[in-house]
Amino acid sequence: MAESKTYTGGCHCGQVRFECTTDMAMVTACNCSICTKKGLHFVFMPPSSFQLRAGAENLKEYLFNRHAIRHQLCVDCGVDVFARGKKPDGSDIVALNVSCIDGIDLSKITMTPVDGRNR
Repeated sequence: MAESKTYTGGCHCGQVRFECTTDMAMVTACNCSICTKKGLHFVFMPPSSFQLRAGAENLKEYLFNRHAIRHQLCVDCGVDVFARGKKPDGSDIVALNVSCIDGIDLSKITMTPVDGRNR
């Protein structure tokens, strides 16, 4: 089992900042339309493991398809920082765009394929 670690990060312009604690055990490589077009890779965590440290006023929500996931984008630089949604059991979840973590090297992260295109 991967060990949990605390990470910081934010959007490109720095207006939106966060801190989270996650084990990075499953980082998605989803083939749905938005993940493919934006190059998104998410790690999922309970809301209690994610804290927005700055920039709540800089976030715009984007919904598409079934409106199940509420993507949070910085209004200044356009980066999709995180999303909020629900797990199949109805509990809340935060999906963090791993590319927004400070100092992250995506080439060192194992990605788990997810078939979001056919859901």
